[in-house]
Amino acid sequence: MAKKRIFSGIQPTGNLHIGNYLGALRNWVDLQNSGEYDCFFCIVDYHSLTGDRSAKERHDQISMTAIELLAAGIDPDKSTLFVQSHVPEHTELAWIFNTITPISELERMTQFKDKSAAQKQNVNVGLFTYPVLQAADILLYKATHVPVGEDQVQHVELTRDVARWFNNRYKKYFPETKVLLTETARVKSLLDPEKKMSKSLGEGHVIELADEPAVIEAKLKKAVTATKGGADAPGVENLLLLLKEFGEPALVRSFRAAEKNGSIRYGDVKMEVAHAIGNSFASFREKRKELLDERELVADILNSGAEQASEIAAATIEEVRRIVGVR
Repeated sequence: MAKKRIFSGIQPTGNLHIGNYLGALRNWVDLQNSGEYDCFFCIVDYHSLTGDRSAKERHDQISMTAIELLAAGIDPDKSTLFVQSHVPEHTELAWIFNTITPISELERMTQFKDKSAAQKQNVNVGLFTYPVLQAADILLYKATHVPVGEDQVQHVELTRDVARWFNNRYKKYFPETKVLLTETARVKSLLDPEKKMSKSLGEGHVIELADEPAVIEAKLKKAVTATKGGADAPGVENLLLLLKEFGEPALVRSFRAAEKNGSIRYGDVKMEVAHAIGNSFASFREKRKELLDERELVADILNSGAEQASEIAAATIEEVRRIVGVR
Protein backbone atom coordinates (compact mmCIF):
# COMPACT_ATOMS: atom_id res chain seq x y z
CA MET A 1 0.00 0.00 0.00
CA ALA A 2 1.39 3.41 -1.04
CA LYS A 3 2.29 5.84 1.72
CA LYS A 4 0.27 8.98 2.22
CA ARG A 5 2.15 11.92 0.71
CA ILE A 6 2.83 15.20 2.48
CA PHE A 7 3.81 18.50 0.92
CA SER A 8 4.74 21.61 2.86
CA GLY A 9 6.83 24.68 2.12
CA ILE A 10 8.63 27.54 3.77
CA GLN A 11 9.68 30.91 2.36
CA PRO A 12 13.37 31.90 2.45
CA THR A 13 12.62 35.26 4.02
CA GLY A 14 14.87 35.09 7.07
CA ASN A 15 16.57 32.78 9.53
CA LEU A 16 14.30 30.24 11.19
CA HIS A 17 12.88 31.29 14.55
CA ILE A 18 11.05 29.52 17.35
CA GLY A 19 7.68 30.47 15.85
CA ASN A 20 8.63 28.54 12.69
CA TYR A 21 9.89 25.67 14.81
CA LEU A 22 6.81 25.29 17.01
CA GLY A 23 4.37 26.15 14.22
CA ALA A 24 5.70 23.79 11.55
CA LEU A 25 9.26 22.50 11.64
CA ARG A 26 9.04 20.35 14.76
CA ASN A 27 5.99 18.66 13.28
CA TRP A 28 7.74 18.15 9.92
CA VAL A 29 10.53 16.24 11.63
CA ASP A 30 8.06 14.12 13.62
CA LEU A 31 6.05 13.27 10.48
CA GLN A 32 9.21 12.46 8.56
CA ASN A 33 10.48 10.18 11.32
CA SER A 34 7.15 8.41 11.77
CA GLY A 35 7.73 6.42 8.58
CA GLU A 36 4.05 6.80 7.67
CA TYR A 37 4.45 9.50 5.02
CA ASP A 38 6.27 10.25 1.79
CA CYS A 39 7.43 13.78 2.67
CA PHE A 40 8.17 16.66 0.28
CA PHE A 41 9.52 19.81 1.92
CA CYS A 42 10.10 22.79 -0.32
CA ILE A 43 11.88 26.14 0.00
CA VAL A 44 9.32 28.25 -1.86
CA ASP A 45 11.49 30.96 -3.36
CA TYR A 46 8.97 31.96 -6.05
CA HIS A 47 6.51 32.80 -3.28
CA SER A 48 9.14 35.00 -1.66
CA LEU A 49 9.26 37.20 -4.78
CA THR A 50 6.01 38.79 -3.63
CA GLY A 51 7.86 40.42 -0.72
CA ASP A 52 10.29 43.31 -0.47
CA ARG A 53 13.68 41.58 -0.10
CA SER A 54 16.53 42.29 -2.50
CA ALA A 55 17.73 39.69 -5.00
CA LYS A 56 20.98 39.16 -3.06
CA GLU A 57 19.18 38.77 0.25
CA ARG A 58 16.85 36.22 -1.31
CA HIS A 59 19.68 34.30 -2.99
CA ASP A 60 21.71 34.08 0.21
CA GLN A 61 18.69 33.15 2.30
CA ILE A 62 17.74 30.18 0.12
CA SER A 63 20.99 28.46 1.03
CA MET A 64 20.72 29.46 4.68
CA THR A 65 17.16 28.15 4.93
CA ALA A 66 18.30 24.81 3.54
CA ILE A 67 21.16 24.67 6.05
CA GLU A 68 18.86 25.43 8.95
CA LEU A 69 16.22 22.91 7.88
CA LEU A 70 18.89 20.22 7.75
CA ALA A 71 20.33 21.31 11.09
CA ALA A 72 16.85 21.13 12.63
CA GLY A 73 16.40 17.51 11.60
CA ILE A 74 15.08 17.32 8.05
CA ASP A 75 16.79 14.19 6.73
CA PRO A 76 17.35 13.95 2.95
CA ASP A 77 17.40 10.15 3.30
CA LYS A 78 13.85 10.24 4.65
CA SER A 79 12.38 13.31 2.93
CA THR A 80 12.66 15.12 -0.39
CA LEU A 81 14.06 18.59 0.28
CA PHE A 82 14.29 20.96 -2.68
CA VAL A 83 13.94 24.53 -3.94
CA GLN A 84 10.73 25.50 -5.74
CA SER A 85 12.40 27.33 -8.65
CA HIS A 86 14.51 24.25 -9.42
CA VAL A 87 11.31 22.54 -10.57
CA PRO A 88 9.72 24.84 -13.20
CA GLU A 89 6.56 22.74 -13.41
CA HIS A 90 5.32 24.56 -10.29
CA THR A 91 4.71 27.78 -12.21
CA GLU A 92 3.33 26.04 -15.30
CA LEU A 93 0.69 24.26 -13.26
CA ALA A 94 -0.07 27.50 -11.41
CA TRP A 95 -0.88 29.19 -14.72
CA ILE A 96 -3.23 26.37 -15.70
CA PHE A 97 -4.93 26.66 -12.31
CA ASN A 98 -5.21 30.43 -12.79
CA THR A 99 -7.53 29.75 -15.71
CA ILE A 100 -10.02 27.79 -13.61
CA THR A 101 -9.91 29.75 -10.34
CA PRO A 102 -12.65 32.39 -9.86
CA ILE A 103 -11.44 35.85 -8.85
CA SER A 104 -14.13 35.95 -6.18
CA GLU A 105 -12.52 33.02 -4.40
CA LEU A 106 -9.16 34.78 -4.21
CA GLU A 107 -10.74 38.02 -3.03
CA ARG A 108 -11.91 36.35 0.16
CA MET A 109 -8.50 34.95 1.11
CA THR A 110 -7.33 36.51 4.37
CA GLN A 111 -3.65 36.22 3.50
CA PHE A 112 -3.97 38.71 0.64
CA LYS A 113 -5.52 41.24 2.97
CA ASP A 114 -2.91 40.69 5.66
CA LYS A 115 0.09 40.81 3.33
CA SER A 116 -1.23 43.83 1.46
CA ALA A 117 -1.61 45.72 4.72
CA ALA A 118 1.95 44.76 5.71
CA GLN A 119 3.52 46.05 2.47
CA LYS A 120 1.27 48.85 1.27
CA GLN A 121 3.86 50.13 -1.20
CA ASN A 122 4.09 46.77 -2.95
CA VAL A 123 0.62 45.28 -3.38
CA ASN A 124 1.37 43.12 -6.41
CA VAL A 125 -0.59 40.57 -8.42
CA GLY A 126 1.57 37.80 -6.95
CA LEU A 127 0.12 38.49 -3.50
CA PHE A 128 -3.34 37.99 -4.98
CA THR A 129 -2.58 34.78 -6.89
CA TYR A 130 -0.28 33.39 -4.20
CA PRO A 131 -2.85 30.75 -3.12
CA VAL A 132 -3.07 29.42 -6.69
CA LEU A 133 0.68 28.81 -6.81
CA GLN A 134 0.36 27.23 -3.39
CA ALA A 135 -2.30 24.88 -4.75
CA ALA A 136 -0.01 24.03 -7.66
CA ASP A 137 2.85 23.29 -5.24
CA ILE A 138 0.69 20.76 -3.44
CA LEU A 139 -1.18 19.16 -6.33
CA LEU A 140 1.88 18.86 -8.58
CA TYR A 141 2.90 15.96 -6.32
CA LYS A 142 -0.66 14.79 -5.75
CA ALA A 143 -0.12 15.28 -2.05
CA THR A 144 -2.75 13.54 0.03
CA HIS A 145 -2.15 15.63 3.14
CA VAL A 146 -0.81 19.05 4.14
CA PRO A 147 0.19 19.59 7.79
CA VAL A 148 -1.15 22.94 9.00
CA GLY A 149 -2.39 24.75 12.04
CA GLU A 150 -5.94 26.06 12.23
CA ASP A 151 -4.94 29.46 10.81
CA GLN A 152 -3.82 27.83 7.53
CA VAL A 153 -6.83 25.59 6.88
CA GLN A 154 -8.31 28.12 4.43
CA HIS A 155 -5.41 27.60 2.02
CA VAL A 156 -5.81 23.85 1.95
CA GLU A 157 -9.54 24.27 1.42
CA LEU A 158 -8.79 26.39 -1.66
CA THR A 159 -6.41 23.68 -2.89
CA ARG A 160 -9.25 21.17 -2.57
CA ASP A 161 -11.50 23.55 -4.49
CA VAL A 162 -8.91 23.96 -7.27
CA ALA A 163 -8.63 20.19 -7.60
CA ARG A 164 -12.43 19.93 -7.77
CA TRP A 165 -12.73 22.70 -10.37
CA PHE A 166 -10.10 21.04 -12.54
CA ASN A 167 -11.62 17.58 -12.15
CA ASN A 168 -15.11 18.85 -12.99
CA ARG A 169 -14.01 20.85 -16.03
CA TYR A 170 -11.70 18.25 -17.55
CA LYS A 171 -11.54 14.84 -15.88
CA LYS A 172 -10.97 13.42 -12.41
CA TYR A 173 -7.21 13.59 -11.98
CA PHE A 174 -6.15 15.47 -8.84
CA PRO A 175 -6.85 14.26 -5.28
CA GLU A 176 -8.76 16.48 -2.90
CA THR A 177 -5.91 17.00 -0.46
CA LYS A 178 -6.79 16.62 3.20
CA VAL A 179 -5.75 18.82 6.08
CA LEU A 180 -3.44 17.15 8.56
CA LEU A 181 -4.43 19.39 11.43
CA THR A 182 -1.65 19.77 13.94
CA GLU A 183 -1.75 21.46 17.29
CA THR A 184 0.67 24.34 17.12
CA ALA A 185 1.82 26.73 19.81
CA ARG A 186 0.86 30.26 18.83
CA VAL A 187 4.01 32.09 19.77
CA LYS A 188 3.75 35.87 19.96
CA SER A 189 6.20 38.67 19.32
CA LEU A 190 8.48 39.44 22.26
CA LEU A 191 7.95 43.20 21.89
CA ASP A 192 4.32 43.21 20.75
CA PRO A 193 2.61 40.12 22.20
CA GLU A 194 -0.68 41.02 20.57
CA LYS A 195 0.89 39.93 17.26
CA LYS A 196 2.19 36.61 15.99
CA MET A 197 5.98 36.21 16.13
CA SER A 198 7.19 37.13 12.67
CA LYS A 199 10.45 38.09 10.99
CA SER A 200 8.64 40.94 9.27
CA LEU A 201 8.18 42.74 12.61
CA GLY A 202 11.92 43.13 13.14
CA GLU A 203 14.86 41.38 14.78
CA GLY A 204 13.93 42.13 18.38
CA HIS A 205 10.53 40.51 17.97
CA VAL A 206 11.83 36.99 17.32
CA ILE A 207 14.22 34.46 18.80
CA GLU A 208 16.10 32.74 16.01
CA LEU A 209 17.06 29.09 16.36
CA ALA A 210 20.67 30.11 15.71
CA ASP A 211 20.78 32.79 18.42
CA GLU A 212 23.53 32.21 20.95
CA PRO A 213 22.45 32.00 24.62
CA ALA A 214 23.68 35.54 25.36
CA VAL A 215 21.63 36.91 22.46
CA ILE A 216 18.52 35.03 23.59
CA GLU A 217 18.95 36.39 27.10
CA ALA A 218 19.36 39.95 25.82
CA LYS A 219 16.21 39.68 23.68
CA LEU A 220 14.15 38.25 26.51
CA LYS A 221 15.25 40.98 28.89
CA LYS A 222 13.45 43.42 26.59
CA ALA A 223 10.35 41.22 26.23
CA VAL A 224 7.09 42.90 27.19
CA THR A 225 5.46 41.67 30.39
CA ALA A 226 2.91 43.45 32.60
CA THR A 227 2.07 44.27 36.16
CA LYS A 228 -0.95 41.98 36.00
CA GLY A 229 -0.98 38.30 34.99
CA GLY A 230 -3.52 36.11 33.25
CA ALA A 231 -5.50 37.23 30.24
CA ASP A 232 -4.55 40.85 30.86
CA ALA A 233 -0.87 40.07 30.30
CA PRO A 234 -0.34 38.43 26.89
CA GLY A 235 3.40 39.01 27.21
CA VAL A 236 3.53 36.93 30.39
CA GLU A 237 1.37 34.25 28.79
CA ASN A 238 3.77 34.14 25.86
CA LEU A 239 6.77 33.67 28.15
CA LEU A 240 5.03 30.89 30.07
CA LEU A 241 4.06 29.24 26.79
CA LEU A 242 7.71 29.23 25.74
CA LEU A 243 8.71 27.80 29.11
CA LYS A 244 6.06 25.09 28.72
CA GLU A 245 7.44 24.14 25.29
CA PHE A 246 11.13 24.16 26.17
CA GLY A 247 11.48 24.03 29.95
CA GLU A 248 10.68 21.72 32.84
CA PRO A 249 6.99 21.20 33.76
CA ALA A 250 7.77 21.86 37.42
CA LEU A 251 9.03 25.35 36.57
CA VAL A 252 5.86 26.16 34.67
CA ARG A 253 3.72 25.01 37.59
CA SER A 254 5.81 27.07 40.00
CA PHE A 255 5.51 30.27 37.96
CA ARG A 256 1.78 29.68 37.40
CA ALA A 257 1.29 29.46 41.13
CA ALA A 258 3.37 32.60 41.67
CA GLU A 259 1.33 34.37 39.01
CA LYS A 260 -1.90 33.55 40.86
CA ASN A 261 -0.68 34.71 44.26
CA GLY A 262 1.05 37.80 42.87
CA SER A 263 4.60 36.81 43.79
CA ILE A 264 5.81 36.16 40.24
CA ARG A 265 9.11 37.81 39.27
CA TYR A 266 9.19 38.42 35.56
CA GLY A 267 12.97 38.66 35.49
CA ASP A 268 13.17 35.10 36.82
CA VAL A 269 10.72 33.88 34.17
CA LYS A 270 12.75 35.49 31.41
CA MET A 271 15.99 33.96 32.70
CA GLU A 272 14.50 30.45 32.84
CA VAL A 273 13.02 30.82 29.36
CA ALA A 274 16.38 31.98 28.02
CA HIS A 275 18.18 29.01 29.56
CA ALA A 276 15.58 26.54 28.31
CA ILE A 277 15.63 27.79 24.71
CA GLY A 278 19.41 28.11 24.64
CA ASN A 279 19.84 24.53 25.81
CA SER A 280 17.15 23.16 23.48
CA PHE A 281 18.92 24.39 20.36
CA ALA A 282 22.55 23.73 21.32
CA SER A 283 22.81 20.77 18.92
CA PHE A 284 21.08 22.78 16.19
CA ARG A 285 23.66 25.55 16.48
CA GLU A 286 26.51 23.04 16.30
CA LYS A 287 25.08 21.27 13.25
CA ARG A 288 24.40 24.60 11.56
CA LYS A 289 28.03 25.65 12.01
CA GLU A 290 29.18 22.38 10.43
CA LEU A 291 26.88 22.81 7.43
CA LEU A 292 28.01 26.39 6.88
CA ASP A 293 31.40 24.90 6.05
CA GLU A 294 29.87 22.27 3.77
CA ARG A 295 28.02 24.38 1.21
CA GLU A 296 28.75 21.92 -1.60
CA LEU A 297 27.12 19.11 0.36
CA VAL A 298 24.03 21.26 0.93
CA ALA A 299 23.89 22.13 -2.79
CA ASP A 300 24.16 18.43 -3.66
CA ILE A 301 21.28 17.63 -1.30
CA LEU A 302 19.08 20.30 -2.92
CA ASN A 303 20.01 19.17 -6.43
CA SER A 304 19.23 15.58 -5.57
CA GLY A 305 15.92 16.64 -4.03
CA ALA A 306 15.04 18.61 -7.15
CA GLU A 307 15.79 15.59 -9.32
CA GLN A 308 13.49 13.41 -7.22
CA ALA A 309 10.75 16.04 -7.26
CA SER A 310 11.17 16.65 -11.00
CA GLU A 311 10.47 13.01 -11.86
CA ILE A 312 7.00 13.31 -10.34
CA ALA A 313 6.42 16.91 -11.46
CA ALA A 314 7.30 16.22 -15.10
CA ALA A 315 4.96 13.22 -15.25
CA THR A 316 2.13 15.27 -13.71
CA ILE A 317 2.57 18.18 -16.11
CA GLU A 318 2.77 15.93 -19.17
CA GLU A 319 -0.54 14.34 -18.22
CA VAL A 320 -2.13 17.70 -17.38
CA ARG A 321 -1.07 19.14 -20.76
CA ARG A 322 -2.76 16.22 -22.46
CA ILE A 323 -5.89 16.57 -20.33
CA VAL A 324 -6.33 20.30 -21.07
CA GLY A 325 -5.56 19.87 -24.76
CA VAL A 326 -2.18 21.54 -25.24
CA ARG A 327 -0.48 18.26 -26.13
